[in-house]
Amino acid sequence: MSLVITLATARRILTQLRHDRRTVALMVLVPTLVMILLFYVIDDERTFGRFAPVLLCVFPFLVMFLVTSIATLRERTSGTLERLMAMPLGRLDLLLGYGLAFGLAACAQVALALAVSLTWLGLDVPGPLWPLVLVALLDALLGTALGLLCSAFARTEFQAVQLMPVVMIPQLLLGGIIVPRGRMTPVLEWVSDVLPMSYAIEAMAHAAADPAPGGEFWRDVALVAGSAVLALLLGAATLRRRTP
Repeated sequence: MSLVITLATARRILTQLRHDRRTVALMVLVPTLVMILLFYVIDDERTFGRFAPVLLCVFPFLVMFLVTSIATLRERTSGTLERLMAMPLGRLDLLLGYGLAFGLAACAQVALALAVSLTWLGLDVPGPLWPLVLVALLDALLGTALGLLCSAFARTEFQAVQLMPVVMIPQLLLGGIIVPRGRMTPVLEWVSDVLPMSYAIEAMAHAAADPAPGGEFWRDVALVAGSAVLALLLGAATLRRRTP
């Protein structure tokens, strides 16, 4: 692994993003616009206050998964990835470069969504803001890492889009958003225990409700961060040097 190559890869991805204004708009603006739409649909600040932290957790995860998986697949099908892998470029260098570039994009996404929610939409947070920012960024990085991993199993952009409900919907249904995890049947609770989104949602709930998040918050944060690292390592292991 080389820091210089990793940073060069991240710079190349950011340059490509800067010239793709539609993708930038998708990543940065869509979560905020959906939050605004939800606020006016619910039309109740207390109800919005209960749902907003969950959405700040889910949107970065979904958007970054979709954008990352398709962007990586485009490079794979266009032959760019194969040419890059013919150079002295390690697999982990490539994936970390992608993760760094899309992580910076996620920072802009989270910052805008939080700023609009806390000011215009009147979201009230009893404690400091940094736990919310930390969890939202980890969710975006987790979505990026899973997008990089899942892109290895798709041959077309249509297949990459089809992977999103396969990977995302079970995590959302079993993450405790609709039904608390403790009220699920034992089998579903066991499945929920191995899904990283369950801990991301719990960490965001602690960040939004506790003025001073404690041990459970940090345990959930560590599990989400560890899941992102594991997904990156699996992505490096499954990354092929030749396009089939």
